[in-house]
Amino acid sequence: MIPRARHLAAAALSSALLMLPALTGTAHAAAWNAHSATASATASAAAPTSKVYAVPLARTLADVKRVANYWKPDRLKKSDSYTPATPGAAAPVSTSGGAAAPATPVATVRRSLAAQSVLPVPPRKGAAMTMGKVFFRIGDKEYWCSASSIAAKNRSVVATAAHCAYDSRQAKPADYWIFVPNPDANGETPDGIYVGASISLHEDWIGKADYDYDYAFVTVNRGFTWVAKNGGYVMQDVGRLQDNVGGLGIELNRKPGSYTARPFGYPAGAQPDGTRPFDGKTLLECPERSTRYTVAPGLDLQKGVELQPCDFSHGASGGPWVIGYDKNRKLGSLNGVNSLTWNRDARDRYDAVSSPYFDTTTGEVYRRAAAQATVPKVT
Repeated sequence: MIPRARHLAAAALSSALLMLPALTGTAHAAAWNAHSATASATASAAAPTSKVYAVPLARTLADVKRVANYWKPDRLKKSDSYTPATPGAAAPVSTSGGAAAPATPVATVRRSLAAQSVLPVPPRKGAAMTMGKVFFRIGDKEYWCSASSIAAKNRSVVATAAHCAYDSRQAKPADYWIFVPNPDANGETPDGIYVGASISLHEDWIGKADYDYDYAFVTVNRGFTWVAKNGGYVMQDVGRLQDNVGGLGIELNRKPGSYTARPFGYPAGAQPDGTRPFDGKTLLECPERSTRYTVAPGLDLQKGVELQPCDFSHGASGGPWVIGYDKNRKLGSLNGVNSLTWNRDARDRYDAVSSPYFDTTTGEVYRRAAAQATVPKVT
């Protein structure tokens, strides 16, 4: 087990977003805000380096079919019974077939503090449906999280939380990882199923579960749908993710407090008072609000960004924070992902969510995912 992951393990109760005490982060936010100018100046002067790791998932047609066959319609229809992924609790040892290949370091690159952006892209036809759920397995149990399609040159990138793709306690990726955009409440997949090909993430998530890097960009293979035939199902190729559902843009190095964002996700877990107002079947959004810095020292979150109010409960992990969301086009730009949820006032409901700060290093991870190749055809 990675030592850093144990700090708040007892607080992670079979859910995707980790609970933090009401006082955590509030007093520290001002301290980090005052420190940020010095930190930025130091980073610019020293030009520190960072490493991105690419972790293979399903890279061959045989791999894709193995994962696809696991997620046949009968299993997906049971998705309501699956547990939102837990970032801090111990997970059983994986029993799925095949050992994962070790993470491979990408060439070291220099940071810069310049603002960077990628424009959102609509689908080739129809309305954008960029948001959805990811399903995967750890050990012998199925889990899920929230996620979104991101515009990329390979037209095949999904953004989510790192704890929704890679178990840093075991130093292993999740098994049987798929993205389902716009999932139906009954387990239907109207816009296809996309099997993960590789995960791109930062070494400090792999090595020590540092929540400053609780984000992952997953390159996915071409999508497919299940078609009934002769009493069973066959796969039908539906093309690349971005072509079918569009992709959010991405905004980097935006100073918290200088912009507003809107978080999305599929919350499902209980509130602090034990009630369950959300069922995980419906995509929900919190109000667009101004961002601010926050910290969670016990999880190595030194440059977090917080949105308040937001009462998302567990299940919203990995859901996108969107800048400039256009409700008609259903597009905007990604600037964060739901990572932690907070109960600031220690009352009956969660009242804030936080994301890692999306900076130039985040862009390095994204570009790695956008450059990955996938299986040419999945049937």
